[in-house]
Amino acid sequence: MADNAASILILDDDLDVACAAQLLLRRRYGKVATLNDPAGLAAVLAAGVPDVVLLDLNFTPGRIDGAQGLAVLDQLRAQARPPAVIALTAYADVPLAVEALKRGAGDFLTKPWDNAQLVAAVDNALARRAAGPSSAAATGLMGESAAMREVKAMVASVGPTEANVMVLGENGVGKELVARAIHLASRRAGAIFMPIDMGALPESTFESELFGHRKGAFTDARADRAGRFQAARAGTLFLDEIGNMPLPGQAKLLTALERREVTPLGADRAEAIDVRVVSATNLDEARLFDPAVFRPDLLFRLNTIVIRVPPLRERRDDIPALLLHYLALYEHQYQRPARTLADSALDQLCRFDWPGNVRALRHACERAVILGSELQYRYADFGLGATAATPQAAPVIAADALRLGAVERDTIAAALAQAQGNISHAARMLGVSRAALYRKLGKHGI
Repeated sequence: MADNAASILILDDDLDVACAAQLLLRRRYGKVATLNDPAGLAAVLAAGVPDVVLLDLNFTPGRIDGAQGLAVLDQLRAQARPPAVIALTAYADVPLAVEALKRGAGDFLTKPWDNAQLVAAVDNALARRAAGPSSAAATGLMGESAAMREVKAMVASVGPTEANVMVLGENGVGKELVARAIHLASRRAGAIFMPIDMGALPESTFESELFGHRKGAFTDARADRAGRFQAARAGTLFLDEIGNMPLPGQAKLLTALERREVTPLGADRAEAIDVRVVSATNLDEARLFDPAVFRPDLLFRLNTIVIRVPPLRERRDDIPALLLHYLALYEHQYQRPARTLADSALDQLCRFDWPGNVRALRHACERAVILGSELQYRYADFGLGATAATPQAAPVIAADALRLGAVERDTIAAALAQAQGNISHAARMLGVSRAALYRKLGKHGI
């Protein structure tokens, strides 16, 4: 979602790259500055540490060792409240980006980037920084209901092992948080946790993204590129939306997992892989076990341990704590005064079915902090409709709201309700990509 209070610094010696990123990001964020020479960083930090830094790893033409970028990363990490850092790197520098992750960067993007990926990376970086290093949202799983205690116990038991884990649950329940918790509980915690949205990988680039390629392997392969399996070496590879993979891609993934090796496109020999695989899907188990949807032999490889994350409506005891946490988080992020939650609002929010689960609750809290004007938060501030008992009903558009933006927002809300919060299904119903739908969700504050 747009954050008009956020400050972002783009540190890249390529003026065109810095300008392109600035033009894209300043549509969504309050302050987006560029710096082309790291020598000027001290003066920038003296004026105020930015929330997010997009950091190139090489600043001198011909240099590819990344020493300059890593030195800047150390300088940023030494701040009292360090910014979130996203490393920017060319395809051939993926191992260097991995080193940056080990030294404190939160993410990396390869150039040229996809605009939706860049915006998503910045949004995620802002959320992690707002949560803070000691926040349960950043380092663990929130909730003390019986259902969440069972999930935490499973994580504690399976985390120290090398078993492949499949996390099941509806959209927005926090499957990636569970996967991160497994990684943090493992012997690989000091290495990389690398998420990848399997449902968003085009078939044409599937092998290149996962297994890498050699220079000249295809028309645009201008340099060697490590795939995600190689880049996540010694760490955890999180295969999100695994249920949305086409069957041909499933066969290629199965071969890699069975052989514990991958062959980059254009290479003449295989490379051993050393990753732990955690996967996730929002498919119901009946569809997951349908051979026409998902290969049983791949499922056998992935679901050594299955952790089912309950939807929020099945752990209503956790709703008050989640509300208070996210309201406080966004009050801090947007520098708004702390307010209490009206008892009547809390009662309605606890009875609401939350078809988008924790993600929807978080977005509703952000909306309430931004738009609420009373001394206490009211139910109407959360933008969930007039009646908590019927959250999935398609919205009725008032005559004075028949504007293009309002119609688009209500259409998206209706599609999400019909898809029961499943982003992929809603995107297909609306005829847009998942990335486009995420941008529209942010645009309308859904």
